[in-house]
Amino acid sequence: MDIRKIKKLIEMLQESDLKEIEVSQGDESVRILRDRVVQTNGNKIIQQPEVFSAEPEIQQKIETSKAEGNVITSPIVGTFYRKPSPDKDPFIRVGDTVEKGDVLCIIEAMKMMNEIKSDFSGKIVSIDLEDGEPVEFGQSIITIN
Repeated sequence: MDIRKIKKLIEMLQESDLKEIEVSQGDESVRILRDRVVQTNGNKIIQQPEVFSAEPEIQQKIETSKAEGNVITSPIVGTFYRKPSPDKDPFIRVGDTVEKGDVLCIIEAMKMMNEIKSDFSGKIVSIDLEDGEPVEFGQSIITIN
């Protein structure tokens, strides 16, 4: 199951009144629990959401993908591109320093190429998508610290 789908499920669970969600796709399945309450000596402890997966490395990917910093999210639904054209270098790489207003990537929507510019100055901490991947509105695409 795609890590982006799992992240989306976590976001949906956090925005809803549901306490648990389980999704199966083929032979893969993911179960996510929210706000599990544990009672110990009269003290109430609320634990963070847990992800149970048939693939243990997915849990690790979710935890390591939460880079701290300013997150650039997609303003539209489309296709993410790191390069201005297939034969050019990417706009940015992890570790690059950018200024506010620099072009970070392109999102193609309805045959239109939309440049996504930085709202922040700083160092690129993570790029959450690969070149040519679909992107949803509000999905995290780049983190700048």
